Amino acid sequence: MTPSIMFVSLVFLGISMLVSLILKSKFTKYGKVPLANRMTGREVAEKMLRENGIYDVKVTSVEGFLSDHYNPANKTVNLSPDVYNGQSVASAAVAAHECGHAVQHAASYAPLAMRSKLVPVVQFSSSIVNLVLLVGVIMAYSGNPTVLLVGIILMALTVLFSLITLPVEFDASKRALAWLSRTNVTNNTEYPMAKDALKWAATTYVVAALAAVVTLIQYIMLFLGSRRN
Repeated sequence: MTPSIMFVSLVFLGISMLVSLILKSKFTKYGKVPLANRMTGREVAEKMLRENGIYDVKVTSVEGFLSDHYNPANKTVNLSPDVYNGQSVASAAVAAHECGHAVQHAASYAPLAMRSKLVPVVQFSSSIVNLVLLVGVIMAYSGNPTVLLVGIILMALTVLFSLITLPVEFDASKRALAWLSRTNVTNNTEYPMAKDALKWAATTYVVAALAAVVTLIQYIMLFLGSRRN
């Protein structure tokens, strides 16, 4: 890894850590604000699924903090214990967001389908990309940039995945917030809190995507420079 790439990586690592800290503080804060209707995250999720005509998706509890996710492979909305059992604004926001992905799936939302198809490819490429890039940089300085090009192609797949993730996450939050407002699951005081929580959750994906794009560009410039030498 060159000094410039290392510097950019450290900058984005710092930004990512800051955003993560803010996100955790937001969810901790809104996790202490009880919903007026006292619905749990599980109840919010099940209600949103039913009202969108989705009856083949199961709501389950999984271990971890902010480990919530939708699995299109087995059609499950997986909520962390604090969200699954919680009766807070944060629980409602997260549960609705994950159900937003289930609604996307039911509606054949193209970016979600594309991201799902990329998952096995990205899992493989991300497991070897750092090693390939390291070897590629060393060999590029020796006059052979071929391995570096392979690393760039592998990294481009993860960057593409990060970019496709953005509309998927933003759209899921948009669907969630529209439903929370329309059904009055959150009242006029709670809704802005839910919106703020999901905004910061989306910001983490934006930072990750920017970092990936900038780093990819730097490796491409390094490759082009090695070819001129």
